[in-house]
Amino acid sequence: MSPTPQRDFSAPTIVIGAGPYGLAAAALLNRSGEPTVILERSHRVGASWAQRYDHLRLHTTPGTSSLPGLSVPRQAGPWVSRDEYVRYLDRYVAHHQLDVRVRTPVRRIERAEPGSGAQWLVHTPDGPVPTGAVVVATGRCHIPNLPHWPGRSTFTGTLLHSAHYRSAVPYRGQHVLVVGAGNSGTEIASVLAGAGAERVWIAVRTPPNILPRSSARWHAVGRLTEVLPLAWRDRTSLLTQRLAVPDLTSRGLPRPRTGLYTRNAREGVNPVLDHGFVDAVRSGRVEPVAAVQAFDGPDVLLADGARLRPDTVIAATGYRPNLHDLVGPLGVLDEDGQPLAAGAQTHPEAARLYFAGYTNPLTGVLRQAGIEARAIAHALRRETVRVPLPSPRVGDRTADTHQRGHASS
Repeated sequence: MSPTPQRDFSAPTIVIGAGPYGLAAAALLNRSGEPTVILERSHRVGASWAQRYDHLRLHTTPGTSSLPGLSVPRQAGPWVSRDEYVRYLDRYVAHHQLDVRVRTPVRRIERAEPGSGAQWLVHTPDGPVPTGAVVVATGRCHIPNLPHWPGRSTFTGTLLHSAHYRSAVPYRGQHVLVVGAGNSGTEIASVLAGAGAERVWIAVRTPPNILPRSSARWHAVGRLTEVLPLAWRDRTSLLTQRLAVPDLTSRGLPRPRTGLYTRNAREGVNPVLDHGFVDAVRSGRVEPVAAVQAFDGPDVLLADGARLRPDTVIAATGYRPNLHDLVGPLGVLDEDGQPLAAGAQTHPEAARLYFAGYTNPLTGVLRQAGIEARAIAHALRRETVRVPLPSPRVGDRTADTHQRGHASS
């Protein structure tokens, strides 16, 4: 269904962002009796997923990747592809008849005037939209984080963030340095090495925790061991890696000293699920090197003093949430720009303002989308019963494009 202009719409609750967290929250809010409108800045649902690299596959099984009320189809296989998951998100919108306004960016959120009948004003290019509650679901992976390495501007090769990498085809015959040994970096390096890149390095600052991707048992283990002491879980995870993953120290990638549970708790980092990376390192097709320290013309300087001369550097260096423009003046963010309260919890000075999708649990971010959506729907229903607000309405104001049932693509 093609988007159609809408000049007047009720918005008792607004969800910002039409990714998995936003869609799950809207579906469960609607189910609980809280009519919800989703505002999405791009032209389609699941845009951030659709823009990821071509060979991306989920690192969670269909059962733990499904959102509430609709299962990922079995035909998608054990490791769901990017395109299959984007199609699933489109089906999710149609299945739950979600009201999604695409091409409707939100510039900022501010408190509504007392007595106005609304709690919040959500500012769009067409003006402010009053609403009783807001769920911010723009996600942790909003803005690519490209480090400000000394000399970066002097680099004569190609430098790009992994957000702008699509496939290995353009890098055939090249010397490529991948920076960052998380799931994206290790997967990109492995695919480059198998698709004709002449030489592939991967710059590693901290040796990653690596687990086999042959089963989904690690997700179940993560849930079952949450009540156990952190030190015990770390020791168990390190032992599991010793038994399941070959020692790559001689290839330049020593075993990690910090357990995966501590790294997740302190840094929000999840283990690497092996998708051929271990074999690529063992065979020498991917060469681990020290962390990047600076650039010098055509060269990349490493922390151990070595110099490399790659044709292309792909920085798999993560993302930032970019919430400051949206809610910075409200005092709801910490010094790193993360929400001080997330999920069903709200800041004491920001009732009915929720944040969904700002954690990175070991049990899987897509499973967490359903957990947070249920908790937010329950919390808002309880809050509405306690302190009801009249349903705000926007009069004669263009809301750009409207989508009910299907995303525009």
